[in-house]
Amino acid sequence: MTWDNSRSTMPGGARQLSVLAPVWLPEGTHGRSRPLQTGRAVAWPQITLPAMTSYQMIVSGGIAMAYRAWGAPAAPPMVLLHALGESAADWEDVAPAFTERWRVYAPDLRGHGRTEWPGEYSLDLMCADVAGLLDALALDRVDLIGHSLGGAVALLMAERYPQRIGRLVLEDVMAPRPRQAALPSKPPGDLPYDWDMVLAVRKQIDAPDPAWLRRLGRITAPTLVIGGGPDSHIPQDRVAELAHRIPAARLATIPAGHLVHRAQPDQFIQTVLSFLG
Repeated sequence: MTWDNSRSTMPGGARQLSVLAPVWLPEGTHGRSRPLQTGRAVAWPQITLPAMTSYQMIVSGGIAMAYRAWGAPAAPPMVLLHALGESAADWEDVAPAFTERWRVYAPDLRGHGRTEWPGEYSLDLMCADVAGLLDALALDRVDLIGHSLGGAVALLMAERYPQRIGRLVLEDVMAPRPRQAALPSKPPGDLPYDWDMVLAVRKQIDAPDPAWLRRLGRITAPTLVIGGGPDSHIPQDRVAELAHRIPAARLATIPAGHLVHRAQPDQFIQTVLSFLG
């Protein structure tokens, strides 16, 4: 493992923060804490993760945040935000298709994968983490794609930082309205995400801040909403409502279920590229 304690230049021209952080992460088991230069413990999962040597680290929102990057560093930036319980690895099948025109970044959201598991979770914090990632990498304006939970975070980004979002793609994301709460069952075994994070964000998804719905009309980015069709567990009328409430949004349906980009990667790529032009 290589560790860097300097202020070296990172992709996008950003300067790496002066923390003890790996510039790549190998296959193997990662303990739940590693020291920052400040002496604060960083929480990482006690799990085995696949070898992905292109992971890099920054500090955003006070936590160590892992991300992957594909494509030429000088290309226009695109950011991909994964679903609940997933990680940047979930985009591996589609990210290379965007690299002819974009530098593609995909972080592990707070409480997921190689990003820190700090025990404090909300969609608002995840939004702030992503904004901090853009700051750290000196990305002023990005095209943003979010799936499910990542789409909810992308919505908050578009509402709160409209000047930073060029175009927005939301994959099987519903309008933020209250829904019947159901306590999820914890899967057995070691998880590549913090179960406390699941419980925290599910509460917000079940009972969202009413302001999130009201502010949809303030989104200025051209937006594509992709629904997964009748096989998705996400109510498609709520997906259509989201597209209706965002000014000048387009709605497309790819009947692949909730995991659109995984089940139908070619159609997903074609639909996104046609929208982005």
